[in-house]
Amino acid sequence: MQTSSPRFKSLAVTAGLSFWFFIITSSTGIFSIEILIIFVAIVLSVTQIFTKKISKGLDIFAIINTKIFLGILFGTIISIYGITFRFLQIDLLRLKKQDGTYWLDVEQTKPHRIRKQY
Repeated sequence: MQTSSPRFKSLAVTAGLSFWFFIITSSTGIFSIEILIIFVAIVLSVTQIFTKKISKGLDIFAIINTKIFLGILFGTIISIYGITFRFLQIDLLRLKKQDGTYWLDVEQTKPHRIRKQY
């Protein structure tokens, strides 16, 4: 983002803020498309007008917003994998002894069958 133009930073921050606005208003149950359009218009106009003065702040906000979003995305994906493995009864660490496993049992090699390879 440091090499991006201030106008593009303004658009990126507006998109990030409108995403979080949508998430928060949807979770509280007060979401409407009219409120979202008004919010986007106000944020976009303010950030476009003051884009030269707040360029550094837009950069910092975009980095923080990206870290939060990617952190939530990572946590969600790990949770989905955990729930799926629990639902399918997959034990990745093999902590429980299972009779009907798909792993082959390794035979013990007798000492008289071991030869040196060199």
